[in-house]
Amino acid sequence: MELPGTAKARAMQVSEDVLRRMHFRIDKYDAQAGFIQTRPLSGGQFFEVWRQDNASARAVGESSLHSLRRTVQIRFDDRVQPLKVSCQVNVERLCLPEMRVAGMSQAAALYTDSHASLQQLELNAEQARNMAWIDLGRDGDLEGRIVERIGDKLRRLEGLK
Repeated sequence: MELPGTAKARAMQVSEDVLRRMHFRIDKYDAQAGFIQTRPLSGGQFFEVWRQDNASARAVGESSLHSLRRTVQIRFDDRVQPLKVSCQVNVERLCLPEMRVAGMSQAAALYTDSHASLQQLELNAEQARNMAWIDLGRDGDLEGRIVERIGDKLRRLEGLK
Protein backbone atom coordinates (compact mmCIF):
# COMPACT_ATOMS: atom_id res chain seq x y z
CA MET A 1 0.00 0.00 0.00
CA GLU A 2 1.20 3.50 -0.75
CA LEU A 3 0.44 6.33 1.68
CA PRO A 4 1.09 9.71 0.07
CA GLY A 5 1.69 12.54 2.52
CA THR A 6 1.90 10.23 5.56
CA ALA A 7 4.92 10.26 7.86
CA LYS A 8 6.48 6.89 8.67
CA ALA A 9 6.18 7.47 12.42
CA ARG A 10 2.45 8.20 12.10
CA ALA A 11 1.85 5.13 9.91
CA MET A 12 3.73 2.94 12.38
CA GLN A 13 1.74 4.32 15.31
CA VAL A 14 -1.56 3.64 13.53
CA SER A 15 -0.38 0.16 12.47
CA GLU A 16 0.54 -0.73 16.03
CA ASP A 17 -2.93 0.34 17.18
CA VAL A 18 -4.63 -1.71 14.44
CA LEU A 19 -2.62 -4.81 15.40
CA ARG A 20 -3.37 -4.40 19.10
CA ARG A 21 -7.10 -4.04 18.38
CA MET A 22 -6.88 -7.33 16.48
CA HIS A 23 -5.41 -8.88 19.69
CA PHE A 24 -1.83 -9.20 18.38
CA ARG A 25 0.96 -8.45 20.85
CA ILE A 26 3.90 -6.45 19.56
CA ASP A 27 7.23 -8.29 19.79
CA LYS A 28 9.53 -5.90 17.88
CA TYR A 29 8.99 -2.23 17.07
CA ASP A 30 11.90 -0.52 15.30
CA ALA A 31 10.98 3.02 14.25
CA GLN A 32 14.35 3.67 12.62
CA ALA A 33 14.24 0.55 10.44
CA GLY A 34 10.48 0.89 9.86
CA PHE A 35 9.57 -2.57 11.12
CA ILE A 36 6.87 -4.05 13.37
CA GLN A 37 6.62 -7.74 14.26
CA THR A 38 4.07 -9.42 16.49
CA ARG A 39 4.31 -12.42 18.74
CA PRO A 40 2.56 -15.52 17.43
CA LEU A 41 -1.19 -15.37 18.05
CA SER A 42 -3.12 -18.61 18.34
CA GLY A 43 -5.89 -18.87 15.75
CA GLY A 44 -9.38 -17.90 16.84
CA GLN A 45 -12.02 -20.62 17.10
CA PHE A 46 -15.40 -20.38 15.36
CA PHE A 47 -17.17 -19.47 18.63
CA GLU A 48 -14.76 -16.61 19.41
CA VAL A 49 -16.75 -14.03 17.48
CA TRP A 50 -14.68 -11.13 18.85
CA ARG A 51 -11.48 -12.48 17.27
CA GLN A 52 -10.33 -10.77 14.08
CA ASP A 53 -7.41 -12.93 12.96
CA ASN A 54 -9.50 -15.18 10.69
CA ALA A 55 -10.08 -13.26 7.46
CA SER A 56 -11.98 -15.99 5.58
CA ALA A 57 -14.35 -18.89 6.22
CA ARG A 58 -11.53 -21.28 5.38
CA ALA A 59 -9.29 -19.66 8.01
CA VAL A 60 -12.06 -20.07 10.62
CA GLY A 61 -12.37 -23.76 9.75
CA GLU A 62 -8.62 -24.36 9.82
CA SER A 63 -8.23 -22.56 13.17
CA SER A 64 -11.13 -24.53 14.64
CA LEU A 65 -9.75 -27.91 13.54
CA HIS A 66 -6.03 -27.37 14.11
CA SER A 67 -3.74 -25.56 16.51
CA LEU A 68 -2.64 -22.60 14.37
CA ARG A 69 -0.75 -19.44 15.11
CA ARG A 70 -0.09 -16.33 13.04
CA THR A 71 2.75 -13.83 13.15
CA VAL A 72 2.53 -10.42 11.45
CA GLN A 73 5.41 -8.38 10.04
CA ILE A 74 4.84 -4.87 8.70
CA ARG A 75 7.55 -2.92 6.88
CA PHE A 76 7.55 0.81 6.15
CA ASP A 77 9.74 2.16 3.34
CA ASP A 78 10.13 5.94 3.21
CA ARG A 79 13.29 6.01 1.06
CA VAL A 80 11.08 7.01 -1.85
CA GLN A 81 7.77 8.85 -1.83
CA PRO A 82 5.01 7.99 -1.27
CA LEU A 83 5.53 5.91 1.88
CA LYS A 84 5.19 2.20 1.10
CA VAL A 85 3.69 -0.23 3.63
CA SER A 86 3.90 -4.00 3.21
CA CYS A 87 2.38 -6.67 5.44
CA GLN A 88 3.29 -10.34 5.74
CA VAL A 89 1.33 -12.84 7.85
CA ASN A 90 2.94 -16.24 8.42
CA VAL A 91 0.79 -19.18 9.52
CA GLU A 92 2.06 -22.23 11.42
CA ARG A 93 0.33 -25.43 12.55
CA LEU A 94 1.31 -27.44 15.62
CA CYS A 95 2.43 -30.97 14.88
CA LEU A 96 2.40 -33.40 17.80
CA PRO A 97 3.82 -36.90 17.41
CA GLU A 98 1.47 -39.71 18.35
CA MET A 99 1.87 -41.38 21.70
CA ARG A 100 3.17 -44.90 21.24
CA VAL A 101 1.52 -47.73 23.12
CA ALA A 102 3.73 -50.72 23.86
CA GLY A 103 0.97 -52.81 25.41
CA MET A 104 -2.58 -52.83 26.71
CA SER A 105 -1.43 -51.74 30.17
CA GLN A 106 -0.39 -48.38 28.65
CA ALA A 107 -3.58 -47.81 26.63
CA ALA A 108 -5.18 -45.69 29.39
CA ALA A 109 -2.22 -43.28 29.14
CA LEU A 110 -3.38 -42.28 25.64
CA TYR A 111 -6.02 -40.05 27.20
CA THR A 112 -5.33 -37.11 29.46
CA ASP A 113 -7.46 -36.14 32.42
CA SER A 114 -9.83 -33.26 31.92
CA HIS A 115 -12.30 -31.43 34.06
CA ALA A 116 -15.26 -29.24 33.17
CA SER A 117 -13.28 -26.09 33.95
CA LEU A 118 -9.80 -27.06 32.78
CA GLN A 119 -8.34 -29.26 30.08
CA GLN A 120 -4.65 -29.97 29.87
CA LEU A 121 -2.47 -31.61 27.28
CA GLU A 122 0.15 -33.84 28.82
CA LEU A 123 3.07 -34.91 26.68
CA ASN A 124 5.67 -37.53 27.40
CA ALA A 125 9.33 -36.58 27.01
CA GLU A 126 9.59 -37.95 23.46
CA GLN A 127 6.49 -36.07 22.30
CA ALA A 128 7.69 -32.83 23.85
CA ARG A 129 11.07 -33.25 22.12
CA ASN A 130 9.51 -33.93 18.71
CA MET A 131 6.65 -31.44 18.65
CA ALA A 132 7.10 -28.67 16.09
CA TRP A 133 5.38 -25.76 14.41
CA ILE A 134 5.06 -26.41 10.67
CA ASP A 135 5.14 -23.42 8.32
CA LEU A 136 1.94 -23.28 6.24
CA GLY A 137 2.93 -20.18 4.30
CA ARG A 138 1.28 -16.80 4.13
CA ASP A 139 -2.27 -15.68 4.85
CA GLY A 140 -3.00 -13.25 2.02
CA ASP A 141 -6.57 -12.61 3.18
CA LEU A 142 -5.40 -11.42 6.60
CA GLU A 143 -2.57 -9.39 5.05
CA GLY A 144 -5.13 -7.56 2.95
CA ARG A 145 -7.44 -7.01 5.91
CA ILE A 146 -4.64 -5.53 8.04
CA VAL A 147 -3.43 -3.17 5.30
CA GLU A 148 -7.01 -2.10 4.58
CA ARG A 149 -7.61 -1.29 8.26
CA ILE A 150 -4.39 0.71 8.47
CA GLY A 151 -5.36 2.73 5.39
CA ASP A 152 -8.93 3.26 6.62
CA LYS A 153 -7.77 4.45 10.03
CA LEU A 154 -5.20 6.84 8.55
CA ARG A 155 -7.79 8.32 6.17
CA ARG A 156 -10.29 8.68 9.02
CA LEU A 157 -7.72 10.41 11.24
CA GLU A 158 -6.70 12.74 8.46
CA GLY A 159 -10.32 13.55 7.64
CA LEU A 160 -10.18 12.08 4.14
CA LYS A 161 -13.03 9.63 4.56
